Amino acid sequence: MNLILTVLEIVAPVFILAAIGFAWVKLGFDYRIEFVTRLAMTLSVPCLIFSALMRTEIAPDALTKVSLAAVTAYAIVTAGCFLLVKLGRMDVRTYLAPLIFGNTGNLGLPLALFAFGDEGLGYAVVIFAIMAIYSFTFGVWLVSGGGSVSKVIKEPLVGATLLGALFLVMDWETPRFLTNSIDLIGQMAIPMMLITLGVAVARLKPQGVSKAIVASLLKACICIAAAVAAGLWFGLSQTPLAVLILQVSTPVAVTSYLLSVKYEADSDAVAGLVVVSTLLSVAYIPLTLTFLV
Repeated sequence: MNLILTVLEIVAPVFILAAIGFAWVKLGFDYRIEFVTRLAMTLSVPCLIFSALMRTEIAPDALTKVSLAAVTAYAIVTAGCFLLVKLGRMDVRTYLAPLIFGNTGNLGLPLALFAFGDEGLGYAVVIFAIMAIYSFTFGVWLVSGGGSVSKVIKEPLVGATLLGALFLVMDWETPRFLTNSIDLIGQMAIPMMLITLGVAVARLKPQGVSKAIVASLLKACICIAAAVAAGLWFGLSQTPLAVLILQVSTPVAVTSYLLSVKYEADSDAVAGLVVVSTLLSVAYIPLTLTFLV
């Protein structure tokens, strides 16, 4: 009973903030999701990533193991989801990227923080950064048919990741006044992303719910199995293994819907995946956390 209450305490703030965004839209209030998303991805999330990497207490060898495990896990997920799409006779351009890339930012970061503290957030940021770079390259290529190296380098999130990694390896730290400013900006990221998640879900118009349910359940199974296999292969200890499983198994990201709209894929089908997988995560994420906390 105590374990269930602990898990609910961990998960509740995430879904409460998302529910606020959902209710905000349903009450008819204005919310400029494009502006907020740009602010988060251009400023607050890069600051959060840079600060978390610069100040993390994770040993370099542990970071290396987590990074390698994350890359391996996503390679397995990619292969598994590709097989799922082909066997299900689904359109690769529409379904493959959403099934691979989970909501490691809006959902994964706060869950890792609430469940495993600052250490968990440090691991989660590393996995989020790897997923983001993969998403901005291979993911965009899948949806649009063409991603470029120059576009990736220009992404503030990628720059913040590389710079934070440099500060971590060199054991550098910014002046205190600058560190405090970066921390303050980064603190906006998690609540802003969660509220925006609720807003985005409220505005989606999903279709193909039955297919979305099956695909979402299989995605969760593939992702959890891939993360467990990769984590055990690289000998991760309890906390990094738990964070890896949590991050890789997060539901379909809202950004997948935004990309499908931008590049004229089947956005309604992707919307169905976002809504259904997010709702299913209310059940399977607490269940997963009961074995990880």
